[in-house]
Amino acid sequence: MKLAVQKHLNQNLPFLKDKKLLIAISGGIDSVVLTHLLHSFKYNISLAHCNFSLRGKESNKDEVFVKELGEDLQIPTYTIQFETEKYASENGLSTQMAARELRYNWFQEIALNNNLDYVITAHHKDDILETIIINFTRGTGLDGLTGIPTINKNIVRPLLPFSTNQILIYATKNKLNWREDESNISTKYVRNKIRHKVIPFLKEINPNLLNTLSNTLENLKGSQQIIKDRIQNVKEKIVSIHTNETHFNIEELKKLSDPKIYLYELLKEYNFTEWGDVSDLLDAQSGKQVFSETHRLLKDRTALILSEITPSEKQTIYEIPENTLKIKQPIKLKFKTIDIPFDTKNHQNKVFEELIFNDLNTITVDYNKIKFPLIIRKWQKGDYFYPIGLLGKKKLSKFFKDTKMSLIDKENTWLLCSNNDIVWVIGKRLDDRFKVTKTTSKILKIKSKFK
Repeated sequence: MKLAVQKHLNQNLPFLKDKKLLIAISGGIDSVVLTHLLHSFKYNISLAHCNFSLRGKESNKDEVFVKELGEDLQIPTYTIQFETEKYASENGLSTQMAARELRYNWFQEIALNNNLDYVITAHHKDDILETIIINFTRGTGLDGLTGIPTINKNIVRPLLPFSTNQILIYATKNKLNWREDESNISTKYVRNKIRHKVIPFLKEINPNLLNTLSNTLENLKGSQQIIKDRIQNVKEKIVSIHTNETHFNIEELKKLSDPKIYLYELLKEYNFTEWGDVSDLLDAQSGKQVFSETHRLLKDRTALILSEITPSEKQTIYEIPENTLKIKQPIKLKFKTIDIPFDTKNHQNKVFEELIFNDLNTITVDYNKIKFPLIIRKWQKGDYFYPIGLLGKKKLSKFFKDTKMSLIDKENTWLLCSNNDIVWVIGKRLDDRFKVTKTTSKILKIKSKFK
């Protein structure tokens, strides 16, 4: 096995050789064998062990074993103790999911704080089979049937091509010591039920099950690549990026053979779970939304608009004192005061015309018509202003509708106000009441987009 692992590393994971690696080690046979192998290959490794405090003295003995192994091999070793059951209860998680969340968060913290490049786990071929069966019983797509990825961001699993039996033979032949976790024998957990009851039965039907699995995975991954290629072609027609939003063209989506399946492939990385509700958006009224834990999908007139959910602003009103030159929160604004010379003001010559500059991102207002501190805030129901270039006042909600702004656009719009009056719908329209006129003697120039 040692030569086979070395060949696999050299051919498929050569980038690991000169990197700093953190091995996630439980003290069990898999992670101990992985540690000995990488140590014998002279990789730059450290160990990280989690004591989940779930097995009393046995958990503590696992921790001691890992520390002693680190000392024997002269490898830096990190250990931590978690109150796993308390964490699970407080966060509404199963014990297994709580342990998973705790350990992976901690591994990433160690890697970040110590400039380590990759987290290495000891998952192997039998783990792939168990994972596929679990995903199949719970319902999954093609991704769930292709098992465990060898590389997932900075997590790498070098032992995936190797079986439990190969690992056991290597450990026995090399007289390695490891810790046995008695909870792995219990059928209390789903994975253990599959490991001890389902897989032995499947191996009776097909004694060559793991090799068959390898061939199946290779075929599935080939099919998966074809789908990825097709989705990339579809994206070119359907998807467009607008600042912090991604738009999916509804008309083009409906032309596809199965829009629901395409939506799943396009959106699966954004944590949506209610796929029926997602596909229903195609024929829903404008304004209907579906949420995942991290993103929102909004039905607009011609597009589904995807945006990331950000924490609500703690502060909704921002004051701008007089003589402010620049602000960065809640948006970037730059201010410049300009006095108009008497002759320029009276003759309205070219110099004066150049001072009056109004577009979407830069405005000039009559300094004497505004009251400090100026206010920046979000829009509210009932807000109105006097849009420059139009006659009379207009409700902001009607202005948004007429300019075809989406719900997300509205939520992201800020107002610059003087007392209770809107001076500028920032990035959209100046209020006519504050424009520069022939009688203006002082100008305030405000710019919203600059480097």
